[in-house]
Amino acid sequence: MIYEGDFSSPVGRFALVAARFNGFVVEQLVTGATDALARHGVAADRIDLARVPGSFEIPLVAQKLAQSGKYAAVICLGCIIRGDTDHYDHVAGGTTSGIAQAALATGVPVIFGVLTCDTLEQAIHRAGAKAGNKGFEAAVAAIEMVNLLAQLPK
Repeated sequence: MIYEGDFSSPVGRFALVAARFNGFVVEQLVTGATDALARHGVAADRIDLARVPGSFEIPLVAQKLAQSGKYAAVICLGCIIRGDTDHYDHVAGGTTSGIAQAALATGVPVIFGVLTCDTLEQAIHRAGAKAGNKGFEAAVAAIEMVNLLAQLPK
C-alpha cells in the first residue's frame, strides 16, 4: 500500500502562529497561508491566529495549540534575518528544533513556515515578491499532512 496526502479540502481547524518581529514580512506569510487554506476549502471561521513576539517564541505556542486537540494542524510563520552577530544562528536553530519537537511530541502536523534569510531582500522575495509565498506553501504542506495522517493505520 502507498500512503500519500492530497490537497482535497481537509477536515478540522487550523492554527497559525505568527511572529510580530519582522512583521512586514510575516504579514505577507500570514496572507499567503490564509489564501492557501481558503483555496482548499478551509473557511475563515476554521482558522485561528496566535501572535507571538518573535520566531523564538513560536514553538511553545505551537506545541500548546497542538496539544489542545482542537487543531488538525498548526502552521508556524516567522522571519529571521541574519545580522552581524551569531544571534541569528541561535534563534534559527532553536526555532527549527522547537517546531520539529512540537510536531513529534503531539503527533499533530506543526509546519515550519519560518524564513531564515541572509538579507531583508531575500525575505521579501520569499514572502511573495519573486520566489513565491512560503506562507502559502506551508499551508499547502499542512493540508497534505492532515490528509496523509487521516489515511495512516490507527
